[in-house]
Amino acid sequence: MDLLLKYFPELTQEQITQFSKLQELYKDWNVKINVVSRKDIDELYLRHVLHSLGIAKVVQFKPNTKVLDVGTGGGFPGIPLAILFPETHFHLVDSIGKKIKVVNEVAEGLGLHNISTTHGRVEEVKATYDFIVSRAVAQMETFVRWTKGKINKKQEHKIKNGILYLKGGDLTEELKKYTTVSIFNLSDFFDEDFFDTKKVVHLPMKFKAKN
Repeated sequence: MDLLLKYFPELTQEQITQFSKLQELYKDWNVKINVVSRKDIDELYLRHVLHSLGIAKVVQFKPNTKVLDVGTGGGFPGIPLAILFPETHFHLVDSIGKKIKVVNEVAEGLGLHNISTTHGRVEEVKATYDFIVSRAVAQMETFVRWTKGKINKKQEHKIKNGILYLKGGDLTEELKKYTTVSIFNLSDFFDEDFFDTKKVVHLPMKFKAKN
């Protein structure tokens, strides 16, 4: 928790309580259903929670914002963001049923009421959202195809509605066709070595792509 308070000192007591419960909940569920790698469970707050909250360093979601988390796995980045933004609605989607079961149980254990879930493929989701978030579930071109037509046109934030993608490494080749993409280095916000190559990629809805 010291790690989170270092970067998010404004957390309410309720948020601190919810964040502090995460490790116990995930350790318990990981014994039954392996949703976080064994080595990562001991570094849950660094590798999963704080990494997820990197998106909050790029945009502060307003109340009633709708966010879709694609390929959420055990609930990242959706669950940490849902704790941080209790008035924002998060829809977490994954094609693996047992992972969505863990998400539902963790959300219930934390008393989160701003999360809904779908067990299925994102292409089957019919609603639209202000932002689509994810942690590197596919190459950007594939991800754009999966999520086409799912972004609201009405703008409410300083940055344009679109995709917020947590990725690492050299993205030059993968993103070279997207002329309107913005890349935020998480090392600019977080001191830990883990974030040296980690980034938030923002691709606005009306992006331009090179042929």
